[in-house]
Amino acid sequence: QCTYLEIEQAERTHAVVLSRPAWLWGAEMGANEHGVCVGNEGVWTREPVGEDEALLGMDLVRLGLERGSSAREALEVITALLERYGQGGSCKEEPVPFVYHNTFLLADRTEAWVLETAGRYWAAQQIREGSRNISNQLSIGREITAEHAGLRQRARSQGWWSGDGEFSFAEVFSLPHQPARMEAAKARYRAGKELLRQHAGHITAETFMAILRDKDSGICVDSEGFRTAGSMVSVLPRDPALPCVHFFTATPDPSRSVFKPFVFVANIKPTPQVRSPTFRDDPAKQIPRFQGTVDRRHELYRRHQAALELMEKDQERGQKLLQTLRDLEKQGLEGMNALLGGTVAHPQEELADLFFDCVEAEMKFYA
Repeated sequence: QCTYLEIEQAERTHAVVLSRPAWLWGAEMGANEHGVCVGNEGVWTREPVGEDEALLGMDLVRLGLERGSSAREALEVITALLERYGQGGSCKEEPVPFVYHNTFLLADRTEAWVLETAGRYWAAQQIREGSRNISNQLSIGREITAEHAGLRQRARSQGWWSGDGEFSFAEVFSLPHQPARMEAAKARYRAGKELLRQHAGHITAETFMAILRDKDSGICVDSEGFRTAGSMVSVLPRDPALPCVHFFTATPDPSRSVFKPFVFVANIKPTPQVRSPTFRDDPAKQIPRFQGTVDRRHELYRRHQAALELMEKDQERGQKLLQTLRDLEKQGLEGMNALLGGTVAHPQEELADLFFDCVEAEMKFYA
């Protein structure tokens, strides 16, 4: 059972860790036990968005992680399900539908891909070197590695492409007149690309955390009714003997959140403090949907929000708290760097409790 649709079950699924809007089934981003990571973003294209309930892009993120043991396999899972079921339905827990199509980043220890969609149509680009970012717009041009079998025919039949010359997915399928939010996305995309270029050749987890916290670029937002939600950074070593480490904030606005490490091991300690409550009469599951509201904040989110209010009211105490949180994050990063550098071996039980312990430490500071 996905957010809106029920689809056929897979024979076996992989263990996953997900960062998701609490009301739906899918995820904005996550990782699986094989070191596959997937994240998505909304995009608007020449293909009309469908208000009819289908799979959400966020459902496809989770399905790719649950059913793909490599980035390429996850991509194949997502595109097959997209072609079969389509994408559509509201992506926001509000009575007025908010609908979009999706772009995805997929990576594992050895491969990385960008997948971009327009309705049931799609194009994918394998990233063989350097860095790549996405930001609420189509970005795959002529460098297409794989595509929907009917993609070019669709473009020709709609009069979007003459069939002559090279085919650029972004040029052909992007809206000729971009909505205002897409214009803002262009600036964010350029800024992300430039920040990555500045660190080319020596990009670390800390680099990504700093980029995700960058407010000047618009990458980190906390105004105009929007606030950047949970953030995630993953380190995927090429050496299969080393574990993949996934850092999650589990709270909004990364500039004022702590990235906490998570490692897949046996008997991971559950972390109920970051699991949102469930409701018997959930307005997201009743038809018509979204007629009521419920408080979906988990315990860490509640405490974090109270701390944010304090930071805004009392600058001095706020700065002290922020410094304490940064120190906590630094400890986690140093521990993980030692683990990945092979200078220290963490016992499995310690890694099993790792994320729980970091969340507990953060909650104590808020208290």
